[in-house]
Amino acid sequence: MKYKKFINEYLSFTKKETKGVIVLLTIIVIIFLLPLFFPFFINHKANKMDDDFIAAIKALKADSSNEHGYKDDYYNDYSVPGKYKKNAIIINPHPFDPNTISESGWIQMGIRPKTAATIRNYISKGGKFKSPEDLRKIYGLSPEIADKLIPFITIVPNEKDSREIYASRPYLNQNYPSQNYKTRVINSVNINLADTSEWIALPGIGSKLSQRIIAFRDKLGGFYSIDQVGETFLLPDSTFQKIKPFLIFDNSPLKKININLASLDEMKIHPYLRYNIANVIVQYRNQHGDFKNISDVKKIVIITDEIYNKVAPYLTLN
Repeated sequence: MKYKKFINEYLSFTKKETKGVIVLLTIIVIIFLLPLFFPFFINHKANKMDDDFIAAIKALKADSSNEHGYKDDYYNDYSVPGKYKKNAIIINPHPFDPNTISESGWIQMGIRPKTAATIRNYISKGGKFKSPEDLRKIYGLSPEIADKLIPFITIVPNEKDSREIYASRPYLNQNYPSQNYKTRVINSVNINLADTSEWIALPGIGSKLSQRIIAFRDKLGGFYSIDQVGETFLLPDSTFQKIKPFLIFDNSPLKKININLASLDEMKIHPYLRYNIANVIVQYRNQHGDFKNISDVKKIVIITDEIYNKVAPYLTLN
């Protein structure tokens, strides 16, 4: 009797209590099983992207150095065949003296500005290239790039260097005495008549620059001033100042443009006119009739005195 009484008092539940126990047990089971479902809610695609990103960073770090210790992009461009072709450096060498070529001259041949600055600092601190092979000593310049440049190097020794060479090698004096050494002679160049070979003979002028100078001269219709040579596209001012003493001018006749007859297409190809100025000249002529004097073009608002002074020698009414 006592046993049944105990069960009825302590182990029996009302319907409400029974529902509460069932809900509580259900919650406990859900909490216990919930960790098993976590993998189904994780974004595996995001994890894969993170893994790919980390792998790419590791690969980039591995490529940024090599067994020779070069940190310059030159090495990466040429050390592995077929690699980095999109960023491969194009070298355009021409005959040059590494002791006299300007920093911009190095850059024009395809050398990175950082490496060109290194060479400039080397020269400015008293460094000197005594042989073409000395180019390999420049930090940041890969052996592959040096191999491309060395065949074009021509080192012209000055008088002091030649004396030192003969003093250190007495056997040279037998056939090539230092007092008879002939330094390089640079001939004067007529800016309106010189061909590419004459321009290339000047210091710092290669085949491409010589072609640009002649092309600019032809588009202008001839030079009327030596300073016009310095306006050539991609001709460094330092190079122009170096060659300027060797340039001569002979008042050769210029090819002129008849502003009363020339079409827009004929005028716009002139470097000092281009489309904008050529167009307003034609429009003004259509509205006001033929020009009476060359100076009448100054009546056009956009033609300043500076523009007029540059282009006037190329204009004619005949």
